[in-house]
Amino acid sequence: MTSLNPVMTIGAQICETLTLHRGLRGAAAREAARAALERVKVPEPAQRLDQYPHELSGGLRQRVMIAMALSCEPEVLIADEPTTALDVTTQAEILQLIAGLQREMGMAVLFITHDLGVVSQIADRVVVLKDGVKVEEGFAADLFANPRADYTKELMAASPRLGEGAAPLTDPEPVLQVRGLTTTYGGGLFARGRVKAAVDDVSITLGRGETLGLVGESGCGKSTLARSIMRLVEPSAGQITLLGTRIDGLSRAALKAHRAHIQMVFQDPYASLNPRMSIRDVVTEPAFLHGMVTSKDRRAMAIELLARVALPTDAVDLYPHQFSGGQRQRICIARALSVRPQIIVADEAVSALDVSNARRITDLMADIQQRDGVSMLFISHDIAVVERVSHRIAVMLNGTIVETGPTDRVLNDPQHPYTRRLLASVPRLGAMPRPQRQVRGRLIVA
Repeated sequence: MTSLNPVMTIGAQICETLTLHRGLRGAAAREAARAALERVKVPEPAQRLDQYPHELSGGLRQRVMIAMALSCEPEVLIADEPTTALDVTTQAEILQLIAGLQREMGMAVLFITHDLGVVSQIADRVVVLKDGVKVEEGFAADLFANPRADYTKELMAASPRLGEGAAPLTDPEPVLQVRGLTTTYGGGLFARGRVKAAVDDVSITLGRGETLGLVGESGCGKSTLARSIMRLVEPSAGQITLLGTRIDGLSRAALKAHRAHIQMVFQDPYASLNPRMSIRDVVTEPAFLHGMVTSKDRRAMAIELLARVALPTDAVDLYPHQFSGGQRQRICIARALSVRPQIIVADEAVSALDVSNARRITDLMADIQQRDGVSMLFISHDIAVVERVSHRIAVMLNGTIVETGPTDRVLNDPQHPYTRRLLASVPRLGAMPRPQRQVRGRLIVA
């Protein structure tokens, strides 16, 4: 997300690498850059060269970074969570790509990830780290069959598996209804005539106390749909009914009265919090802006909110940089809860977290839902996580909903070919690990 220069085009950044390391310039560098994007399955690679990072989704930006790393055909590739931001189909393609290049070039890969399903699929050997210390090492097949360290066992227990789905609710009262929602980008002064429908005629319903999981590949429009429902971006057409009131046509001033009913937890817990604000001010800011707490009572409210998300009360006087990623995401949830919302929109809220923290966060959100009756729109590319928390699932492709229904039905009897392809791409922890191979050389880091 932050590895690309925001003021340089994608093409310029890839060409810089090619020029510095391979001596390519001009049209030759541009063609090599286009081929590098095509290699990692970036759609419309020629057009992407002239775009800036902010015009791409998180998944596409990650693919650009992988293209840059592979463009020089390295002998050693250090891949630090390279597929974390990607949907399962793109992840499968990237893993196949890296494996193919590894075979062709004899390239060694140090693959860092918190997804044990991916580890079991690609690794010859595995090293398990905890608090900077190596707690276990071994061949993948041996480690998954017989983990020795308690922490390895904890990781395996926390990893989501298909088959842990929540039962559907019976006719819940609708709290959010979206009809024919369309959101387009482009058409401005510098758009050169390009207009794209990021969300195209989408209709969904969310019931009281229900979790609707929204899945789909990177760039399919999931985040744009969430932001359009929140009216953080303005939809081009369609209706949004929140608790019986249409909010799609309301002015910003009139919308403020309804903002407290629907809150959002964003993907990046590092970028979601103001680093200059104490935790007391961070978690109580929405309630203060809505007039639900006075200045003198903000500290007491902050302590209560932190307790609800299982954080120590003395954290109120600390700052965001003093917390881990999982703790920051708990703080983001506490902030969303400060106005006692009816709906929480969780946009990839656990994708940046390791499996242990992700499990704790999803368990926390489930507890909050049961206790307070909060409805959730849970957006993720991790289908196993979505299954664990969702009563219903909606599948999104190219800005449209192609399938929706109860979680059990969608995952066990998918009707749309794309849904079947998504499920086939999910790395499964219980699958047979990659066979052991003899490695003739090794890189020693001392």
